[in-house]
Amino acid sequence: MDIRIAPSILSADFTRLEAEVREVEAAGADAHHVDVMDGRFVPNITVGPLVVAALRRVVKLPLEVHLMIVEPEDHLEAFAKAGSAMIYVHAEACVHLDRTLARIRDLGCRPAVAINPSTPAAQVSEVLHRVDRVLVMTVNPGFGGQGILQSSVPKISWLAAEAGRRGIHLEIEVDGGVDPETAPVVARAGAHQVVAGNAVYGKPDRAAAIRAIRESLRNVG
Repeated sequence: MDIRIAPSILSADFTRLEAEVREVEAAGADAHHVDVMDGRFVPNITVGPLVVAALRRVVKLPLEVHLMIVEPEDHLEAFAKAGSAMIYVHAEACVHLDRTLARIRDLGCRPAVAINPSTPAAQVSEVLHRVDRVLVMTVNPGFGGQGILQSSVPKISWLAAEAGRRGIHLEIEVDGGVDPETAPVVARAGAHQVVAGNAVYGKPDRAAAIRAIRESLRNVG
């Protein structure tokens, strides 16, 4: 099964970030996942538009920017100008979600919405026509290296079925605890792309790590 893999730079060595992202590109990644945290929506603080802009100058693959921040609508233009190909906002963080997603597209980026493990998939039902992708968090956001929450997997299937029922072209991405063991589980549920942090950046041979995930999906129909 052809599932795209987007390694998260959250698990990279930031003292050599350029070398790290170039290495995963050469290893066969499909995109770079950039986790932006503000210390309010999630406990940690990570990077901002300056890092996205710096990455854009040294990578060839798309930068998918995951805003785990409150009031994301105030920062969309900055991340768009920095070179984001896709901007994810959390349903839980947006008062006017429909308007925020429309604004992302107006800025020339692909809009995506993310939902936390405690958020029902049906909460984003009314904006599925607005987004190119839904990101299902299978861990509670804010930290890398967590194990997958199996209770989140049925939401993938629900979204796939709902999109099919309504004739909406929708990509489904999964973020949290994805490795060669769990990738087939989320793929069978209907995922099109996975975020892999420690499963890629945590391995000394990144090409072998990406290949292991792809090989685990070979027999998934």
